[in-house]
Amino acid sequence: MTRSPGPPPARPGHPDPSYPVPWTVDRRDRTHPVVTNAGARIDFVRVFARTTHDPGRTQLWGRVAADEKLEICLCDTDVDDVVITLAWFRPDDGLEYVWRFVV
Repeated sequence: MTRSPGPPPARPGHPDPSYPVPWTVDRRDRTHPVVTNAGARIDFVRVFARTTHDPGRTQLWGRVAADEKLEICLCDTDVDDVVITLAWFRPDDGLEYVWRFVV
């Protein structure tokens, strides 16, 4: 029988490399989704918006505090064809994390 190996074990002195994504997205206005940091402070946040016809644009948000809300402007973008990617560094371990969503 084949079994999934599961997540990698935590390294001594480091937090578990897997953790709940800290973001929530309010999609009520699809051209201006609001992203909230539902976790602890995170550093050097970048947002990438890409479509099949547009190589994308990047927004640099920098440090995002816990419970901070930020809006992504998708004006002049086909929201049915856009993929948003958030990339950030978690202060606890200094590793880069990436999460993608669609509106």
